[in-house]
Amino acid sequence: MREINLIVIHCSATRVDRDITAQDINSAHKVRGFSSWGYHYYIRKNGKVEPMRSHDEVGAHARGYNAKSLGICYEGGLDTNGKPADTRTLSQQIALHSLVSKLLKEFPGCKVVGHRDLSPDKNYNGIIEPSERVKECPCFNTADETWE
Repeated sequence: MREINLIVIHCSATRVDRDITAQDINSAHKVRGFSSWGYHYYIRKNGKVEPMRSHDEVGAHARGYNAKSLGICYEGGLDTNGKPADTRTLSQQIALHSLVSKLLKEFPGCKVVGHRDLSPDKNYNGIIEPSERVKECPCFNTADETWE
């Protein structure tokens, strides 16, 4: 088993009024040159958690951090106008918290971050400020969540 010290939360960056399946993610990731879907889990709007990659398999979801991380993606992240927004349904929120809690028990000491929190700290103040974010994913502040 590889060492895991980071759980990275993502959104599919799709509009709230559109559906995107795990197979759609798989197809999109293959087009980008990945062997298969890059995430370890995908959470649909109805709260269904779909396993994608095994924990032993290095993900393809956060360049520079994949070797020691697990990636979780939820369906959505954009409002009906295509703007970044926390579009998680209550079912997704419950499923995400349950999954992260389970993973934290399996991999104690892991840090939970959003993909945007892995952006470079351009002014070296120790904080990834909104102007420094490469992307908004997962479109909510993971630091505001209680994961355990």
